[in-house]
Amino acid sequence: MKFLDKQFKLSEHNTNVKTEVIAGVTTFLTMAYIIFVNPSILSEAGMDYGAVFVATCLAAAVGCLVMGIWANYPIAQAPGMGLNAFFTYGVVLGMGYSWEAALGAVFFSGLTFFVLSIFRIREWIINSIPLSLRLGIAAGIGLFLGMIALKNAGIVVANPATFVAMGDLSEPAALYALLGFFVITALAYLQVTGAVMIGILGITVLSMVLGHNQYGGIMSMPPSIAPTFMAMDLAGALDVAMLSVIFAFLFVDLFDTSGTLVGVAHRGKLLDKDGKLPRIGRAMMADSTATMAGAALGTSTTTSYVESTAGIASGGRTGLTAVVVGVLFLISLMFSPLAGSIPAYATAGALLYVAVLMAGSLAHANWEDPTDAAPVLIAALAMPLTFSIAEGIALGFISFVAIKTLSGRFKDLNPAVVILALLFAAKFLFLD
Repeated sequence: MKFLDKQFKLSEHNTNVKTEVIAGVTTFLTMAYIIFVNPSILSEAGMDYGAVFVATCLAAAVGCLVMGIWANYPIAQAPGMGLNAFFTYGVVLGMGYSWEAALGAVFFSGLTFFVLSIFRIREWIINSIPLSLRLGIAAGIGLFLGMIALKNAGIVVANPATFVAMGDLSEPAALYALLGFFVITALAYLQVTGAVMIGILGITVLSMVLGHNQYGGIMSMPPSIAPTFMAMDLAGALDVAMLSVIFAFLFVDLFDTSGTLVGVAHRGKLLDKDGKLPRIGRAMMADSTATMAGAALGTSTTTSYVESTAGIASGGRTGLTAVVVGVLFLISLMFSPLAGSIPAYATAGALLYVAVLMAGSLAHANWEDPTDAAPVLIAALAMPLTFSIAEGIALGFISFVAIKTLSGRFKDLNPAVVILALLFAAKFLFLD
């Protein structure tokens, strides 16, 4: 106990081992759905389901342990929602790259993030990007996830005349997905811990009872990680057209991590007297290290989880909370049969609920100023309609600079935004 108190400064933060363990368990329960959802999404890119399951647990454990032991923050990490969908549907299925090259792009984005954290360039980048673009990108990722959820459940289908149309809602997959979404949303409103995981497991069990899904068991030795371990294609990721993909992975992770760190730290009263987060460099490097490790293991970008606020609310104040989460992810390696029994429609409801949370950023946009509102809407709509986070980011930047320039609002522009917009425009004109 004395070692833990010294390592994590428990007394200094007015907490104890019992409180931190409870907080860690609480955080884990709120984010454990990623164990089932991530392999489901990445396996559609052609990756081995069992290997991705192991990579997901290990990448999350690495991120949590580094964040907890080195940065000493109660912030958990795991492969991020949105970026895993972009990995599969945008980069592999959409752009035609191999999943090995996509892993290479993830690795380079993590490496770039690490370098930016070392040289403290991240603050300049974050401060250079207008709030309206950040809001539009966050909402767009949410709408992108929502579109994927509806598509996977068969609720929306392709139509040659109208592009998309309503699917057959009498099909079991559509009914299970909708029921799961309703249950998760209701449980979340009632503040039930682990609402998303309960919804996923509940739909899985119900579908088994009704004969629409096969029971595969609960526990066994972990599957082999060999199919994805060190399979990333670094040379393939250096293709010129992949630069926008690397940037998209980096950009989303940078702002997702920054926003989560500050938001969670504010909730836990971990900010200093100037409102800044001490050791933010270590926290950022923990995130980027986990991303590089995850790419090597075989999973998409690892990032900080906003679900960490659940552990904060339960009293977690130090890195011991994150360490507990990491240990629980390691224990989860023994539950691969359960993960393999989760059907796509059971995770579709979870995806749709996460979409609701992310789309909420639209409420904070300045709709009274059309020069701010228009880029928000363009970035948000472009992501689901082009099925690409990268294209949505690009169109958001281009529209922001073009509209501000034509409106004479030059004071709203800065060199970083203008340069990025010009690079994106050049890509569309000469590389597509």
